[in-house]
Amino acid sequence: MKPPQEIELTLLGPPGLSVDGRALVLRERRALGLLAYLGEAGRPVPREEAATLLWPDADPETGRTRLRRLIYKINAIAEATVIESTRLTLQFPTSAELIVDSTRFGSLIAARDHEAALDLWRGPLLEGLHLDDSETFTEWLFYRREALNGRYVHALERESERARQSGDAQTVLTLAQRLVDRDPLDEAAHRSVIAASLDLGDRRAAHTQFDLLKRILESELGIAPSAETQAVLGRLSAMRSEPPRTRYTPVDDVHIAWQTHGAGPIDIVVVPGFVSHLERMWEDARVRSWLDRAGGLGRLILFDRRGVGLSDRVGEAPTIEATAADIGAVMDAADSRRAILFGASEGGPGCVRFAVDHPNRVVALILWGSLPKGSRSTDFPHALSHEQYDLWLARLISQWGGPAEIETFAPGLARDRAVAQWWAGLLRAGSSPGAIRRVLHALRDVDVRPLLPRVAVPTLVLHRYGDRAVRHQAGRAIADAVTGAEFRLLDGDDHWFWAGDPAANLAAIAEAVDRASRP
Repeated sequence: MKPPQEIELTLLGPPGLSVDGRALVLRERRALGLLAYLGEAGRPVPREEAATLLWPDADPETGRTRLRRLIYKINAIAEATVIESTRLTLQFPTSAELIVDSTRFGSLIAARDHEAALDLWRGPLLEGLHLDDSETFTEWLFYRREALNGRYVHALERESERARQSGDAQTVLTLAQRLVDRDPLDEAAHRSVIAASLDLGDRRAAHTQFDLLKRILESELGIAPSAETQAVLGRLSAMRSEPPRTRYTPVDDVHIAWQTHGAGPIDIVVVPGFVSHLERMWEDARVRSWLDRAGGLGRLILFDRRGVGLSDRVGEAPTIEATAADIGAVMDAADSRRAILFGASEGGPGCVRFAVDHPNRVVALILWGSLPKGSRSTDFPHALSHEQYDLWLARLISQWGGPAEIETFAPGLARDRAVAQWWAGLLRAGSSPGAIRRVLHALRDVDVRPLLPRVAVPTLVLHRYGDRAVRHQAGRAIADAVTGAEFRLLDGDDHWFWAGDPAANLAAIAEAVDRASRP
């Protein structure tokens, strides 16, 4: 059999294969899985790798035999050599034009042609396809699907914002409805549908959407629509102001979302914890108040770390080196030569890495509720053991979709239904259960203690005595290891820096700004 001239793989939505314009019917799930893996890989794939992917429990000889038969079946159905195989590798014929819609989708997103990318989207990667007896394939598909789904949502949000700014309410409505279809618990998307319906003069549709949202939230989460959503419906004068413009900067083939807010003589980079969302955070009055107050001290540079929020989803767990690279990238994008780093919780280790690598760019290092090591060891008893950490993570994942672990992060606000609803929405927008599991697994294994003696910038560590998320002894361990560092133990038990009384951390920022501004 001869190689075809054109091979087209449809992987977004229900999978399909066309060879020289002929749509082929492949009912063998592993055949579709193999084609998808080759198409996504974009390289020759070792035979052993393919066999292990499809039959992880089979012995090597059985796996090779099954793979050989599967390739023969695919080529026979196509009546052409769709998969070329050597003794060691598999690949699509190099002489054929290969068209893979998921690859094209990624290229369009990278080129910021969101409109064309959305036109290409027909559904999640390999929708409906599963290999229950191959955990290896299931894991590969999950993380690849998560990465593409995240880019799809970002494209919807970017195009929706563009349409909103241009006054194209019909496009806003269409895009917001797609977000609702993807996640019926996304209250912000429902709110966009309501607002666009009102802009189009369709009050009935707006009320219908509101009633639908109300039923969903009550049924699934036992809560009511937020005051903000009710304000949209009523066109109330108390509508909240728009957050700062979200922009993107590339680093390591990943796009990092960032904003600036406020003004002042010194830049202040706020490095978030394990999950964040640049635009959802502005929906909470306490967060907005903290940002406004801090923005009066200096220019804030805000960003979502890679893998969460509005930044690109990634297939691998983000490292502290990656966080340090993200810090440098947003500083460069904002034309910031030097800045105060304010690292919150899990954002602290990345700040330490950046301060060690680029001390000339760091005015001061302020760490809030942070820790030098993610899990307990014989020489670091101030964290959860691996087993305890995994139990906590399982509990967090099981609560995802609601206000997961709010009693741990902000016990003082846990009974505030509006805050709980906001936190639940930020979590859903900021990540997904499977994706955040990988992020937190990486954080569990972080250990920056060897770096701490090399920190050569003014350092202040702030911690609340009753912090339930990170023990205050972990913060003291940081200060003890950094030459000249100061440790301040504060009253309270809220882990969030904007909760409780934030006066102490705002005062610390003001002191750092004042010192840096002196001649």
